[in-house]
Amino acid sequence: MNICPMEFNEHIPCHDPSYVKELSPTLDHSRREDFERHCPPLERRLFCLIPPPDDYKVSIRWPASRDYVWRSNVNHSRLSEVKGGQNWVHEKGQLWWFPGGGTHFKHGASEYIQRLGNMITNETGDLRSAGVYQVLDVGCGVASFSAYLSPLNITTMSFAPKDGHENQIQFALERGIGAMISALATKQLPFPSNSFEMVHCSRCRVDWHENDGILLKEINRLLRSNGYFIYSAPPAYRKDKDYPVIWDKLMNITSRICWKLIARKVQTAIWIKEVDAACLQQKAEQNLINICDSADDNNNNNKPSWKIPLKNCVTLGAAGADSQKLPPIPQRFSVYSESLNNIGMTQEKFLTDTLYWQDQVHEYWRLMNVNESAIRNIMDMNALYGGFAAALSTWPVWVMNVVPATTNDTLSAIYERGLIGAFHDW
Repeated sequence: MNICPMEFNEHIPCHDPSYVKELSPTLDHSRREDFERHCPPLERRLFCLIPPPDDYKVSIRWPASRDYVWRSNVNHSRLSEVKGGQNWVHEKGQLWWFPGGGTHFKHGASEYIQRLGNMITNETGDLRSAGVYQVLDVGCGVASFSAYLSPLNITTMSFAPKDGHENQIQFALERGIGAMISALATKQLPFPSNSFEMVHCSRCRVDWHENDGILLKEINRLLRSNGYFIYSAPPAYRKDKDYPVIWDKLMNITSRICWKLIARKVQTAIWIKEVDAACLQQKAEQNLINICDSADDNNNNNKPSWKIPLKNCVTLGAAGADSQKLPPIPQRFSVYSESLNNIGMTQEKFLTDTLYWQDQVHEYWRLMNVNESAIRNIMDMNALYGGFAAALSTWPVWVMNVVPATTNDTLSAIYERGLIGAFHDW
């Protein structure tokens, strides 16, 4: 068996710093292109098994892993040193302890999440009562925001780049929290349009105000009708430096794409993506925005969002799923959606597929002969309609549903079932 040298024990394909350094002169660093995937030619790829770290231990089981992981499994101290004051992570003997803090919620994610719900509902409810069931967390850090949304039955797709924070995603995965390495830079994120009721940015280090707001237009693509953009960052509350200028630019861009600012409190601003075709048409007639061609809408052409350059335009109307028409979770797991119908999946076939995977899951566990809690992180490498993940929805696991980029977009249907996943080219 071919084992890679120990120096590669944290190697991540297509995120090799030495290869990115070689490409550096050709990359647009102002747009963080260096954080995106850059795969070396075939002859420079590793074809060996990545070894575990020295003194690797079997991961602590969920739900205890939300708060504690073995230091030896993710032996990086810099994040604790830099972010300890914000309660991201602390050293505790042989363990890393995650008290649930973040850059803008150092007193804990639970209080912060409740505050967001209060802001959206005008103090009358929480995020679930506001219709939030699927969330995208941009620049997620160690994913504590996602961890504390889980008890509310809110499904979160978290991502962050591989940057100077020593692979924060490794911490998230070791904790048993759904997360992936990705960057919002020059290409569309590998998710379908109209997939989330909320997109969250807590000091996510994204320059939303630059490049004519093209990154906010990407978020607009991903948000469902009446979805929310949560922005917890200095421009939302500070009056020094150039923060007021940035805030004015954000207000200008969000106005042009017909978002409405519904709350601005403490350190957070919240916009809602109202579906107002007349507003968008008017902005287009005033040459303030560009309307995307229907042929360029991935949902219309059943094309995966994979290696597609960002588009400096917005779609007209509410293509895809309207979050208000989808049932809440867990009922959403068994929904027969419009996307399934569009790709030729009949309701009868959908039911057959659902029952098949329910049987298969029990058979898998019988063959593995392990306790339900022995497994936490699962990847379905060819998820198709998400039946496998839906069958596991009552188990203490999370599933990354991967739809190959070389196939049709069935990931839209997976998201409409209340599940998470991404496009990928194996």
